[in-house]
Amino acid sequence: MNQIDQTNTPRWYALRTRSRHEKVVRDQLAQQGIEPLLPTVKRLNQWKDRKKEVEVPLFSGYCFVRFAMDQRLPVLKTVGVVDIVGGGNGPEPIPDEEIAALQALMTSVLPYDPHPYLQEGMKVEVIRGPLQGVQGILLRKDKRHRLILGVRLIQQAAAVEIDTADVVAVQ
Repeated sequence: MNQIDQTNTPRWYALRTRSRHEKVVRDQLAQQGIEPLLPTVKRLNQWKDRKKEVEVPLFSGYCFVRFAMDQRLPVLKTVGVVDIVGGGNGPEPIPDEEIAALQALMTSVLPYDPHPYLQEGMKVEVIRGPLQGVQGILLRKDKRHRLILGVRLIQQAAAVEIDTADVVAVQ
């Protein structure tokens, strides 16, 4: 749905926040009675004199919030909020199943980290391993990711299994 939900049904939206204001935004929204969601991950930070485990946002610069459109102004006026993420038609709701997946991840005991968003068909570059520097197309086959290396002129290609942690998207 690319259009603003004109009903007063609460939907999930992504907020772009000022740098390092994600927790402030989450706490202020909760105080206003608006449901926030801020997935976090524990990191070990090291200073010259000590190490400490700190909780940082999983997606730096973003906080999720569930609200109806008539609450849009109070959300936007919250200190630290830059904008509600969306397309040219205004804020775009996030599908409930994507938020449910994040909530399930947060309540699980599985370790998780941020990862670049990769899609099938995306052009990627290998950043480590024997194929470092090679560019190709990312595909999936039988639950495994594969790097497709093609020769366009002869319309032929080869596929190699690859770990998605070893590739980055190419602009």
